[in-house]
Amino acid sequence: MARPKVENELEEESVTVGGQIRDLRKAKRMSVTTLAEKIGKSVGYVSQIERGISAVSIPILNKISAALEISNSWFFHGENDADPTEKAHVVRAGSRRRLSFTGSGMVEELMSPDLSGDVELIMGRFEPGSATGEEQITREKVEVSGHVIKGTIAVEIGEDTYELGVGDSFRINPGDPHKTYNNGAEEAEVLWILSPPHY
Repeated sequence: MARPKVENELEEESVTVGGQIRDLRKAKRMSVTTLAEKIGKSVGYVSQIERGISAVSIPILNKISAALEISNSWFFHGENDADPTEKAHVVRAGSRRRLSFTGSGMVEELMSPDLSGDVELIMGRFEPGSATGEEQITREKVEVSGHVIKGTIAVEIGEDTYELGVGDSFRINPGDPHKTYNNGAEEAEVLWILSPPHY
């Protein structure tokens, strides 16, 4: 895993980290003003970080990560392996950004080059007994689809529960409360498709 960029390092790296911060903030429907308030900095400073004008220190990155509810490793996993000529279009299997949910038995890998397009691809892995959360969640204005690649999962949509296996697909319409969990005895893998991107 690549180490975080710190003050006074290459501007190109700052642009990479700043662009990821911007894309993830937008995917979470968070304004620059809200993010600035959460980290105790000015709107101008956050804007400069996102545009690669200002470097981001590790303490500030930690605050940004907390505000966006992710681990700061999200911004760096696989970056060392990424070919600069491919970065805008291709994500190699070994260069996916990975997000682990500590203690939950869930791991997600971003399969899209970034979060700035109209569609987001995520590979989700569920250990037996793991779930997307204790309660159903609702994503307004976001359509979520999934395709089971390995194992079995259960998908709750409102009051209905669907048992799905390898090769099965599903769609969750915007605004539908939902929850996904692995009720099987082996690891399950789901390819998620979200439009527009939302993390």
